[in-house]
Amino acid sequence: MDNLPLYKCFLGTIINPVNDRHCNIVRKGGLVLKRGKNSDYKVSFIGKAQEALKLVQRREDHVIHDYGQKILMPGFFDMHFHWVQDDVRLMPKDNLLTWLSKYTWPYESKFKSKKFSKNKAKQFSRELLQVGTLGGAVYASIHPHSVSDALESFVGNYTIGNVLMTMNSPDYLTMSEKKSLSSVEELSSKYKSSYCLTPRFAPTTSPYVMSEGRKISKKYNSFVQTHLSETKNEIEYVLSLYKNIKSFEKVDSYLDIYDKCGLLSSKTIMGHAIHLTPKEWKRMSTSKTNIAHCPTSNAPLKEKGLGSGLFDFKKADRMGVNWALASDIGGGPFLSMFDVMRSFVDQNKRKKVTGATWIRALYRSTLAGAKMLTLSKEYGNLDVGKFGNFLILPEVKFKKGESKNDFLKRAFHRPLKRREEYSNFVLETWYKGKKVYSKLI
Repeated sequence: MDNLPLYKCFLGTIINPVNDRHCNIVRKGGLVLKRGKNSDYKVSFIGKAQEALKLVQRREDHVIHDYGQKILMPGFFDMHFHWVQDDVRLMPKDNLLTWLSKYTWPYESKFKSKKFSKNKAKQFSRELLQVGTLGGAVYASIHPHSVSDALESFVGNYTIGNVLMTMNSPDYLTMSEKKSLSSVEELSSKYKSSYCLTPRFAPTTSPYVMSEGRKISKKYNSFVQTHLSETKNEIEYVLSLYKNIKSFEKVDSYLDIYDKCGLLSSKTIMGHAIHLTPKEWKRMSTSKTNIAHCPTSNAPLKEKGLGSGLFDFKKADRMGVNWALASDIGGGPFLSMFDVMRSFVDQNKRKKVTGATWIRALYRSTLAGAKMLTLSKEYGNLDVGKFGNFLILPEVKFKKGESKNDFLKRAFHRPLKRREEYSNFVLETWYKGKKVYSKLI
């Protein structure tokens, strides 16, 4: 600790999200971090560079990082992705269920090997830092060690679960109900809220495992995540299955199945939720269940998505249903949340849906995700008292009289044909005031 300065001062253009309609942008800004417990750094000042410099220069024990007009912004929260699908994200996706059975599930079976899993976790951790993701909700494979490998390798704040698959699944990717519940007990007791009960989706997880698994995970304050109403043919398939399952013969919606299993709560994150009935929307609202919206995964096939449809974020807002953005690797083709923000803005613009601004996209990629994980007191933006988690981005000069939204567009937007550039967009990633990734010399 003796070698670490008490204060770190970062100079640049600071972008700090506040809510759907507002973010603070500080030109010639200064961010001051102060060392605390475990040598971690928290924000002690955010404002003009001049004031930041005055504050730290009163003390000998400080260091200054001057980034000129480069951008500082908070790290991302990606609220729905499968870390074990990285190598199938660009495979053909004409149909969700076909894509799963033909490419995804065979690949996930490789994670049975502990050596393979551990090596891939280290590799994927580097990819996350390269794109600036420092938190989120994550799906592993069925194998319990794929949860541990990820939690031990990823830098940031994640809740991670092994997908529970006990029925209607290939033999090589199926666990008994007893073994599934045993894994839930083992992992939730060990990792608490960093573990996430993860029924893959209703067709592959028996109601018994979903119900009993929730009782177990609830004891340890664990989260819950699964998929809901991603495509219309998926909904038809789910309902056709459950009409033949005892006590579920009369379910009238996809959400009703999860509700009967006790899965709905403020600690539950439903992936997609595109095709919901009015009754389902109401129940999502009353149960305070969250949605992870995955625009790049839901995008048209020509944009390397699954063509699932457009999420109605305005309906979610009207109904008071909390939502945040997510990449859905490997349904989504790219890990960068900048690409996810671009897709959210562009798709809604094409459909003439107003309100899908860059300011909203930024908030839903950062602070909204932290709130969903009940971490917003210490993470999600760069307010005083929060950990120093941020990214350094290329320089963008101000234009006289432009709006904040237009500035964000110039800073973040890349045309669809250049979207792969986002993978190398971040210059540096800092976590708790320590540099964890850099491409700068």
